[in-house]
Amino acid sequence: MHTRICIIRHGETDWNLARRIQGQIDIPLNSAGRAQALAMAFNAAHHRFSAIYSSDLRRANETAQALAEREGQTVTTLTALRERHYGIFQNVTKDEAGQIHPQAHALYLARDLDYDFESGENLTNFAQRTMNVFDSLAKQHRAQQIAVVCHAGLLDVMYRRATGRELQPARDFVIPNCALNWFRHDGQRWHLESWDDHHHLSHVLLDSVE
Repeated sequence: MHTRICIIRHGETDWNLARRIQGQIDIPLNSAGRAQALAMAFNAAHHRFSAIYSSDLRRANETAQALAEREGQTVTTLTALRERHYGIFQNVTKDEAGQIHPQAHALYLARDLDYDFESGENLTNFAQRTMNVFDSLAKQHRAQQIAVVCHAGLLDVMYRRATGRELQPARDFVIPNCALNWFRHDGQRWHLESWDDHHHLSHVLLDSVE
């Protein structure tokens, strides 16, 4: 029995525009992000979801609420769906990170599996957290269809997992705000059904600043 999960990155925030690394800092949507969330909810309205889950960070929860209101459902928030904790890189832009912490920035660019930004999560542990929560949701909702609103980092992990890619190579795929990304779990492994459905969004979407 297959489980289908639509994984959606939250709408845009002012920190996305500034290319400022959010990590687990709780930043709300901006006006464009709220419009993206409404457009996403309209596009997803012809799908029926058994449940809607979200990260408990505001930018994800606000996005999920737009979908839940259109579906007449409630949102279940999970801390396990939070973005990766970027430690000393949180609240700095990517340009600033390279200037202030050049050695750490080199490890960041290399996607070093063990580096934890001094006070955050290393990539290995973050990927395991991501896989654990989605495996749990697939088991809990076997043979159902659910929606999950979370963050670019989790989508990065799930894309690689479903397509058999390693964690460390540089990302060569986009993760736009509020696009629909469909995954299927067949009881043994994950499959990517479709990626980056954002036809409902009329303005330019950003690639990821986590």
